Amino acid sequence: MGGLHLPAGVDWLVPQWPAPARVKAVCTTRQGGKSEAPWNSLNLGTHVGDAPDSVQHNRTVLQTAMGTRPVFLNQVHGAHMVALSSDTADGYEADGAWTDQTGLACVVMVADCLPVLLCDTQGRRVAAAHAGWRGLVGTDGKGILEASLEPFRPLVPVEYAQGATEIIAWLGPCIGPEAFEVGDEVRTVFVAVSPEADQCFRPLGQGKWLADLAGLARQRLQALGVTGIYGNDSTAAWCTVTNPSRFFSHRRDRVSGRQAACIWLE
Repeated sequence: MGGLHLPAGVDWLVPQWPAPARVKAVCTTRQGGKSEAPWNSLNLGTHVGDAPDSVQHNRTVLQTAMGTRPVFLNQVHGAHMVALSSDTADGYEADGAWTDQTGLACVVMVADCLPVLLCDTQGRRVAAAHAGWRGLVGTDGKGILEASLEPFRPLVPVEYAQGATEIIAWLGPCIGPEAFEVGDEVRTVFVAVSPEADQCFRPLGQGKWLADLAGLARQRLQALGVTGIYGNDSTAAWCTVTNPSRFFSHRRDRVSGRQAACIWLE
């Protein structure tokens, strides 16, 4: 796995996708750290009430495994991307990051929202996006996934919908379609942008729906011309809520740690 050296005994996810050799990626699980319950054990979030020294230890575990510096964002469920460079500090307010530099990793933290990792097929740039439903739907049809593809525009042909076939995406674990209950207002905003989004909602009655967050992201990526989409296929194994021994889930536990999806260039 090149520059990625997983700690012994952890079950972190290494994307199975046709990324170029210099593109490295990993998604942590809750295993491998020192945080105590309810953040046990590899909580990477500083904002969830965990002991700061435990979080710092866990972040060091991640950095050691990757062999590069993870840059942690202050995520706000928006659609802003930041370009990372060697002097970018942790805590920049954004919901995604991209870089064409080595020595640092794009990182998004999640505990039910969907992490999306992106690269071009020649390995020139990488990006990571934090896609909750608000960031995914965005404003006037422009959300975090639309924003995350913008940095790749200079690398692809003028006809972007065709050029986006040079971009590949990996979807990480998130709240699954059997657990993500939402109200009418969520379905309404998605369907207003894209009528086919209706396929990702199943009625529960009384104005409630079960939503397929990963399915909605796949639709948005496909609409943008991205055809190479890997990872989360909306099956139970990817659901953060129903796999408590493997994944953190804010909806399940309320007080919860955060796992991280990371991508970088060697």
